[in-house]
Amino acid sequence: MASTADERPAPEAFLEEARTEARQRGGPGRLKVFLGAAPGVGKTFAMIGEARARQRAGVDVVVALVETHGRAETAGLLGPLEQLPRRMVEYRGQTLSELDLDALLARRPQLALIDEFAHTNAPGSRHPKRWQDVLEVLDAGIDVTTTLNIQHIESLNDIVARITGVKVAETVPDQVLQRADDIELIDLPPEELIKRLKEGKVYVPHQVGRALDNFFSRGNLTALRELALRTAASRVDAEMLAYMQANAVRGPWPTEERLLVCVNEAPVAKALVRAGKRMAERARIPWIVATVLTPRHEAMPAGARAATMDALRLAETLGAETTTLHAESDVVAELLHYARARNVSRVVVGRARSRASWRDRLVFLFREHVADRLLDEATDFEVTVVTAHGRPARRGAGRAHLLEPDWRGYALAVAAIAVASLAAWPIAMWDAIPGGAISAIYLTAVLVVGARHGLAASLVATALGSMAYNFFYTEPYYTLAVSNPEDIVSILVFLVGAVFTGTLAGRLKAQVETVRAAQRRTETLYDFARKIAAAGNSDDVLWAGAYHIAATLDCQSLILMPDAAGTLEQVQGHPTIEELDAGAEGAARWAFEKNEPAGSGTATLPMSEWLFVPLAAGERALGVIGVRFRDRSRGLDPETRRLLLAVEDQVAVAIERARLAEELADARVSAESERLRGALLNSVSHDLRTPLATVIGTVSTLAEGEAGTLNAADRRELVLTALDEARRLDRYVQNLLDMTRLGHGALSPKRAPVELGEIVGRVRSDLARILAGHRVEVAIPRDLPMLDVDPVLIGQALTNVLENAAKYAPPGTTILLSARAEGGEAAITVADQGPGIPEGERERVFDLFHRVTQGDARPAGTGLGLAIVRGLVEAHGGRVKAQAGAGGRGAAITLRLPLAATPLDDGA
Repeated sequence: MASTADERPAPEAFLEEARTEARQRGGPGRLKVFLGAAPGVGKTFAMIGEARARQRAGVDVVVALVETHGRAETAGLLGPLEQLPRRMVEYRGQTLSELDLDALLARRPQLALIDEFAHTNAPGSRHPKRWQDVLEVLDAGIDVTTTLNIQHIESLNDIVARITGVKVAETVPDQVLQRADDIELIDLPPEELIKRLKEGKVYVPHQVGRALDNFFSRGNLTALRELALRTAASRVDAEMLAYMQANAVRGPWPTEERLLVCVNEAPVAKALVRAGKRMAERARIPWIVATVLTPRHEAMPAGARAATMDALRLAETLGAETTTLHAESDVVAELLHYARARNVSRVVVGRARSRASWRDRLVFLFREHVADRLLDEATDFEVTVVTAHGRPARRGAGRAHLLEPDWRGYALAVAAIAVASLAAWPIAMWDAIPGGAISAIYLTAVLVVGARHGLAASLVATALGSMAYNFFYTEPYYTLAVSNPEDIVSILVFLVGAVFTGTLAGRLKAQVETVRAAQRRTETLYDFARKIAAAGNSDDVLWAGAYHIAATLDCQSLILMPDAAGTLEQVQGHPTIEELDAGAEGAARWAFEKNEPAGSGTATLPMSEWLFVPLAAGERALGVIGVRFRDRSRGLDPETRRLLLAVEDQVAVAIERARLAEELADARVSAESERLRGALLNSVSHDLRTPLATVIGTVSTLAEGEAGTLNAADRRELVLTALDEARRLDRYVQNLLDMTRLGHGALSPKRAPVELGEIVGRVRSDLARILAGHRVEVAIPRDLPMLDVDPVLIGQALTNVLENAAKYAPPGTTILLSARAEGGEAAITVADQGPGIPEGERERVFDLFHRVTQGDARPAGTGLGLAIVRGLVEAHGGRVKAQAGAGGRGAAITLRLPLAATPLDDGA
């Protein structure tokens, strides 16, 4: 089975292959980088040469931006290629030429050449860096080739500065470079580059001397060349590993060297890590520190685990990659499988020297066996064994945990053997049953003890069972002497079977405990994900985070966040919030301010009982998470640290999400308030000012004596116009007052039985001049019951509906007001023959300040009328609905209002 599993491709390889296929099917473009150790090695020349070859192959190639730096040879090479005009930018009296990103996206070639990947764009450009322009071009599905010097890679910037004494300001983040599909190294020996420099093929002549004295010295160029070669080699090594994983290639392949240090709880662990660091540093190769945990080692006491975790922490501080592997039993097979998967070439393993005590040797026997097996089985690796004197830091910390059960295991062993002896007594009296049945009963007892309390208790049960079997059921009886050779064989067979049974039962118990722990952790992870997904605010997220950390890591947890004054205060804790001593508070403050872990198990205030990690979103610390382990050695466990940091990331993201949701809600409220404010100001400025201006103009005409030149009909027309505008103004102010009362719930209808015809008659009288240009038809059945409404408020609602219909319906068309009784309600419909209301707008027309968009020629309005209609109708327990008119022409607004109870109804 193991061999079959080893031949399976890695799942990550399938994911990467799927991403590549998606990109080829029309996703982001491909990025190729020509990498060089220094300017002048020929990166641009090589890029143009490849572009011309691809153009001859039928690829649509455009030179988006290539810097020739005045070199005629490079400019001549660009001749056959289409060049995109540059965008000219004025900056501080100078004219700068930059990449025209919009023109490139509009041209949309298959391949674009964009030189100098790390270039800083002129102020005012869309992106501050050219690599950001390239990413946008790639996202548009356009392939890009570009150039880059080794000193412009972010992670190498400080190294280059130490080598050359020049700090390069323009850099490209490593994660951006990792996106490149191809990296081609353009290499040139230092002598040839210096020769090119002297010939003026890199810089103009007056700059050559200063360049040779500073950056382009032979030593600098040699060091930069090595950096470039190593960077390219690392990229090739990553591609090779991806290929091996995708094709299930059994490694290692003898390419780039990689060192694997195998540590354990032996006293040589730290010495092993230091030795591995020295080996990796001398060879200048990457190194990994790994430990393998089996169910037996998972259950080891705190001191034994602490030795391994100390070594892993030391490895992390020395710059190693650390990992914790898990195996059921075969440690060597797991180590070799991991080493081949990572293409490791050298393996380092430790062994304690022989002067250790017999107890220490018993503890390290298994690990020494690992070293011996590695020497025998790792035939395709270079294996180094490191030995050292030493004993465990704490007496007894290295004893095999499986040999140290508690007293309950021993008590169960005695009780189980006693019960087995009693159960075997009647069987021994029955001659028809063979004696092997008795040993089976004792084996069952050993199995039960081992399954409950592990190996040590099962060994005790084995010893007691063999003596009880010999004492009670072999001749001579009730002595430990054995006279029959067959009984000796039976006892030996029982001992061997019992030892194997107890061992298997103990191992099974440890495995079951491990599985249960993993299951509990998985369940809490699911529960945590569900809780933070359902959390509606930051407090819920913080509580879920504190509870989950405490439950998953078996510790106490605290979450501290700054208050308005910047002082850290405890906002959540599980099981409770506790008072922190000065050392713990200092560690929490350090973790928050420096955005680094502090406290127990770290290099900052390590004597504190609490470990604090920053609760950070990006580079900004939102607070800190504090944990206090019941078993302090767990704080040193890198796997526990990784789990804690993973939970911390989830909590930080959830808090940031909740904060953004709250800010978005506030922003929506502010935007809505601003929209309403703007609409109200616009309405006031137009609908209030227009009738006021009309009234003022009319009255001024009458008051200033000009009316003497007017006849009686003209004067009457002016007065009626002023009256109509004053009534319009009154209706507008009434609408505002009604809207205010509706918004504050202060509108209280004075309901009474009333005839609909009375309300309609009064409304038509008030709107006589507005409705004069339309034919108004009223169709109210004579037997329509009276309405149970406030006549003033419903009159205002009908006024708004009729005025709205007159406003939008063309002059000379008919406005129909009809009513009918339907199930205890009166359905009052006002239908016009205007442009109608689009289906998607029929519900929104009743929103505050909403008006249907109908071009620039639409009638003026406030967007209050129908909103007030809905408020007034709903205040009576009714409903209002907008729909299309008869035959799909015009609009129809239907008001459903309650009918008054008839005397017959009262009698019922």
